[in-house]
Amino acid sequence: MSSSIRLLGQALVTLVIGFLYLPILVMIAMAFNKSPYYQLPIEWSLRWFNDLLADQRLQEAAVNSVLIATATAVIAGALGTLAALGLARYRFFGRGFLKALLLPPIAIPWVIIGCAMLILAFWTGIGRGLHAILISHVALSLPYAIMVVGSRIAGQGTACEEAAATLGANPRQVALRITLPLIAPGIVAASLFSFATSFDMFVISYFLAAPGQTTLPVEIYASIKEGFTPVINVVSTILILVSFVLAVLISRLHDFGTKQ
Repeated sequence: MSSSIRLLGQALVTLVIGFLYLPILVMIAMAFNKSPYYQLPIEWSLRWFNDLLADQRLQEAAVNSVLIATATAVIAGALGTLAALGLARYRFFGRGFLKALLLPPIAIPWVIIGCAMLILAFWTGIGRGLHAILISHVALSLPYAIMVVGSRIAGQGTACEEAAATLGANPRQVALRITLPLIAPGIVAASLFSFATSFDMFVISYFLAAPGQTTLPVEIYASIKEGFTPVINVVSTILILVSFVLAVLISRLHDFGTKQ
């Protein structure tokens, strides 16, 4: 009986993984198909890669997405770390209320947040454009960054910091030599999460993008509306391969909390 259940579980896991990865594999294969109509059998070609090299709009949108996501990761990581330390180390009036306010931006649908951000941008005079997209991405990434770093701080405790202070270290030394090294994995995780969230964020970018200043998800959506071409498959294939390589490198360099 246990053997049958184990085989059933393995079959179920295989089906789920196949359901997730088979469309991705088909898309990657079609990126190398010469036919724009996905005719079979596949006639292997780099035609659509050459078309991507000639598509200035997609290239500029990709550069915008990388720059905005990188800036979001740096800013949200830094501000999220400071906010998490303040919420974890200090007791002040309204602390619980501020921590509770971190959850609604995550739960509220992004369509509603996008509308609100657009209204706020015009009401404050910020307007639409890459600067407005960056501000919005940072604002929406902060709750995630604060919670990720806050979880690391809570799990680390204060014993090492108190021991360092007892041995004569001043607050600056404790912060730079004890606190930051201990919570560094949380800061890195929060920054990477902020980067991924910003790079993938479509709704907010769609609302705040100005003509001629778009991000990659918005440009892909616009290209699909005009008429789907396998160039989109090429873009998706490159993103998947880059993400896969980065994931492998991170898994090789980080022990994910385990000790060998």
